[in-house]
Amino acid sequence: MAPLAQATQAKGWAGDAWGGLAAMLVALPSAIAFGVTIYSPLGGSYAAYGAMAGILGATALGLVAPALGGTNRLITAPCAPGAAVLAAFAGEMLAKGTPPDAALLMLTVIGLMTGAGQLLFGVAKLGRLIKYMPFPVVSGYLSGVGLTIIASQVPKWLGASKGTGFFAALGAPVGWQWAAIAVGAVTIVVTLLAGRLTKLVPAAIIGLASGVAAYFVAGAFDPALLTTAHNPLVIGPLGGGGGGFVTGLAARWSSIGGLTLDSLVAVAGPALTLTVLLSIDTLKTCLVLDTLTRSRHDSNRELIAQGLGNLASAAIGGIPGAGTMGATLVNINSGATTRRSGVLEGVLSLVAFLALGAAIAWVPVAALAGTLIVVGVRMIDRHALAYLKSRSTVLDFAVVVAVIVTALTVSLIAASGVGIALAILLFIREQLGGQVVRRRATGAQQFSKRVRIAAERQVLVAHGDRTAVVELQGSLFFGTADQLYSALEPEIAQRDHLVLDLRRVQSVDATAVHVLQQVRDMFTEKGGTLSFCQLPRELPTGQDVQRYLELMGVTTAPGVKVFDEAESALEWIEDQVLEAAHATRNDERPLELREMDLVAGRHDDTIADLAARVESRTVPAGQRIFSRGDAGHELFLVRRGLVRIMVPIGAHERHHVSTFGRGDFFGEMAFLDGGARSANAEALTDVDLYVLTRPDFDALAEEHKRLGTQLIEGLARVLALRLRDTNAELRALQR
Repeated sequence: MAPLAQATQAKGWAGDAWGGLAAMLVALPSAIAFGVTIYSPLGGSYAAYGAMAGILGATALGLVAPALGGTNRLITAPCAPGAAVLAAFAGEMLAKGTPPDAALLMLTVIGLMTGAGQLLFGVAKLGRLIKYMPFPVVSGYLSGVGLTIIASQVPKWLGASKGTGFFAALGAPVGWQWAAIAVGAVTIVVTLLAGRLTKLVPAAIIGLASGVAAYFVAGAFDPALLTTAHNPLVIGPLGGGGGGFVTGLAARWSSIGGLTLDSLVAVAGPALTLTVLLSIDTLKTCLVLDTLTRSRHDSNRELIAQGLGNLASAAIGGIPGAGTMGATLVNINSGATTRRSGVLEGVLSLVAFLALGAAIAWVPVAALAGTLIVVGVRMIDRHALAYLKSRSTVLDFAVVVAVIVTALTVSLIAASGVGIALAILLFIREQLGGQVVRRRATGAQQFSKRVRIAAERQVLVAHGDRTAVVELQGSLFFGTADQLYSALEPEIAQRDHLVLDLRRVQSVDATAVHVLQQVRDMFTEKGGTLSFCQLPRELPTGQDVQRYLELMGVTTAPGVKVFDEAESALEWIEDQVLEAAHATRNDERPLELREMDLVAGRHDDTIADLAARVESRTVPAGQRIFSRGDAGHELFLVRRGLVRIMVPIGAHERHHVSTFGRGDFFGEMAFLDGGARSANAEALTDVDLYVLTRPDFDALAEEHKRLGTQLIEGLARVLALRLRDTNAELRALQR
């Protein structure tokens, strides 16, 4: 290996090692605090179990998720939303009279189901969908989680007895313990100030260490504090050797086989809530990470890795977690560059537990409460107040408040349901605010790409108001069905032909189909024709609109036609209008040269000289007359048949420019400027042509200067008319 490569690799390992160490110092105290928060409702002796569960969760998540995930520098560890949901569930179980051991088993099952759910999300490629949760819902949920954490930790900060609620603790100062209050206050103040004083050591570590120091200072005044036995103010012995924790974990695994269906149903809601919440938390962190590092994560692969990490954590008795913002940012700032930093964070968490297991027993509960109170405060989205500044965002603020209130008064699980319901309402509101009609034009404003002679164009303009082209957009569903009917109903009375262009439609539901069926029936009853064009075959949702409308009978009824593009529908309608007005040209007989509009009215001898210089050519249907990029200087006059001009787009797509029929001409651009062909010319039917080359025209113009001038003027006049028609269509499209 080259010296430069070796130096780069060594620098990468060093950065990952420092990043993993710094991330562990941030994640581990929080993991212990989260574990204590989840397990402490089960009883005082379970707080130590919670500390161990937090450490094991940080270890398992750190080892598995980064190793299998694809996001460099991401740190996965126990997180506040997961702790809040599980603590609330544990409290509810105890309130219902569930024994602690049974509640502990349910917590393990929730962890397993959460991991399995994330794994399924990733396999089903739902990673992108989870990221589309409306921000007001996420903001309200996270703020609710923050307030819930604060409410659950304040009694511990005050030293209130186990099971005392937020308001009960505040209302009973006699139960407060000055040592706990002092320890919590020192932890909070130091944590908030440490970040301003130094960046070398994470603020959470300095704050926790200060809380521990404050506890021992308090112990100097009260010797009863200097013992871990039956002391509710400290975590206490972890009991992780061969004792209670391992025995309890083995008992839980042996009990899982005896779970009933009712038990699984009882935990399905919290497990689904946790699955979605942890997935959102992870992917939100990944998005921030992408922005900071100019990278791009794989959402589905990351969900699979997170799911396997949570399965591993639950399997060894740890608590679930997600990609965490704080530890990840510390990891980046410490020089980490790869996924190794996340794995090293897991390894160092285990090392810290093995080396400091006895010391962890002396960590004060009030210090952990102070750490979590700071976390909870930082989770509250104060920026949501900005929604009150505008009437257009007041509803968004109401969504935030509704989710927060539900989280505080009912439960976080209920708040997740309210959040999903409000997300649906927000989506419907946005859809209702949009217009389903993107534009509309009459047959006098928009024409097909079939080039018509002046007399035919006059007929089409005169009868143009009997035709309408309506381009629809957005989602056609029950929320926009009334708007759709109101937009199409006036066309039924005014038009004989209606074209519905669905190229920009994003979805169609049964209610919208019913409206289209009503419009179809009303339109065909009066003898009109309803045409659908550019029906989407594969929307981002996977819906095949063309097949769906066929199955629902919308496009298969008499009087309904389906076209690939709007121009084809307009061309068919124009033919019907011209035929009804007896203004169609006889396309059966090839035109003679004297009958061409370009040379009509010239002297017979002049036409004879021109006829001597043109070539007659027949092209079978489906064959190409010339291709884009070909060198050519011929002018083609159509005696009979149809020629379509197409511009290739990419390898498989083509754009229809125009269609020329009997009496028209094409190829004039290369004829005039001598450049390469700009499009393909294809025979739509059997075509008879007159072909005039530029050298023959130049020779003819030398002999008959007046004829040459008149031919150029004729070309310019027709081109000017075509340009005017194009300008009129562009103005209609703009409107």
